[in-house]
Amino acid sequence: MKKLVLFTFVALFSLPMLSHAQEVSAWKTLSKVTFKKEMDEFMGMEIEKPVYMQSVLDLSGEEITIKGYIIPLKGKKAQSHFMLSAYPYNMCFFCGAAGPETVMQVFTKDKKEVEFSSKPITIKGKLSLNHGDVNELMYTLTNAEVVVE
Repeated sequence: MKKLVLFTFVALFSLPMLSHAQEVSAWKTLSKVTFKKEMDEFMGMEIEKPVYMQSVLDLSGEEITIKGYIIPLKGKKAQSHFMLSAYPYNMCFFCGAAGPETVMQVFTKDKKEVEFSSKPITIKGKLSLNHGDVNELMYTLTNAEVVVE
């Protein structure tokens, strides 16, 4: 009986940690990218293009669940297109404190608006990789939905 109680206790308190580990591992996997410099004839200068590791390539076109912070595009209001960052706004890529692999562009399913929050949210959607358009982010999540925790 003691073993059953102990097992149940450990299982119940491990579930939130497993969920957190899965969310952390999504950003950790997406960070497995290097960059190579290439001359971009259109822009007339050298640019850095991402070189994704196989574990990242394997996620392309797949539905992923990821936790992050909303970086709003149109003020701090509800929107269906926004950026998601692995880090809070003051530490995100756009503030110079992280790399481009720590943010993604998000388009929600059916253009459903998501309320802005400074707290992290969990979303799921289909991941797309950008292989070289310097005017776009490296990652895009489409058909995204907020996961209620």
